[in-house]
Amino acid sequence: MGIRTILVPLDGSDASKPALETAFKVGRDLAANVKVLHMRADPKDAVPLLGEGMSGTMIEEMIELAETEAAKRAAKARAMFDGLCAEHGIAVVDKPAPAEKVSASWTEDTGREDEATAWRGRLVDLIVVGRPTSQLEGTSVMTLNAALFETGRPVLVAPPSTPSAPGALGRKVAISWNGSAQAARAVSAALPLITRADGVVILTVESDRTSASAAPELAAYLAWYGVKVETKTFAATDRAVGAELLKECADAGADLLVMGAYTHSRMRQLILGGVTRHVLAEATVPLFMAH
Repeated sequence: MGIRTILVPLDGSDASKPALETAFKVGRDLAANVKVLHMRADPKDAVPLLGEGMSGTMIEEMIELAETEAAKRAAKARAMFDGLCAEHGIAVVDKPAPAEKVSASWTEDTGREDEATAWRGRLVDLIVVGRPTSQLEGTSVMTLNAALFETGRPVLVAPPSTPSAPGALGRKVAISWNGSAQAARAVSAALPLITRADGVVILTVESDRTSASAAPELAAYLAWYGVKVETKTFAATDRAVGAELLKECADAGADLLVMGAYTHSRMRQLILGGVTRHVLAEATVPLFMAH
């Protein structure tokens, strides 16, 4: 199955722009519809303890201030959407369009972005989010967690800056492969991009848990799709796997990394595994991930 619909939560911040740019790049290559979602914060959430030491006037002022700020962010998000659509010649549609070229649609609602991403994300083929950084607020982390672990869909995580060259995304694809179910889901979901790539390299870390046949087995599977691959196995300590993986990815000249997303917790506030956490924090290329 191909990728026909892409969801992008857009909060209107400058940090969210690379996610939209990345989604449009993928949408252009795959003739997909990019569904942009902006969630206005509920002004009432700005007053978590109504009546606790606050007068009615103070509460009204806080709500009005929150409404003003929400309106500004919504306007900025819409301007960003309209500007990029105009820049890239992308048609804005409100119903399914012929699968010939990229299109876009806009949805605006009120509520929590992570909750909306969780339920809206289940009815798209791919979710694109910006990579959380230390400068971003906690909502971006919650949205990423919701996309990865609550939708059952693959997620493309865009780095803070994206390549500007047309067609730059996914020309050389690196796959982090250990034979796990998560990695298998990521590869399966990424096939529409893998099969279009000019080059593919399978990266496998040497360990007691990863068989030496892991990479050749994946290479044999991809051969059925007409994909020719390179394979490389590298050594790394448990603490250095993430760093070494990114180094090997850079050495291969990859502009997209496909990998499974791992977690140590089934709770809503998920604790990401060490490799996943490091790669999310440090990657300079988009990450195509699945859990």
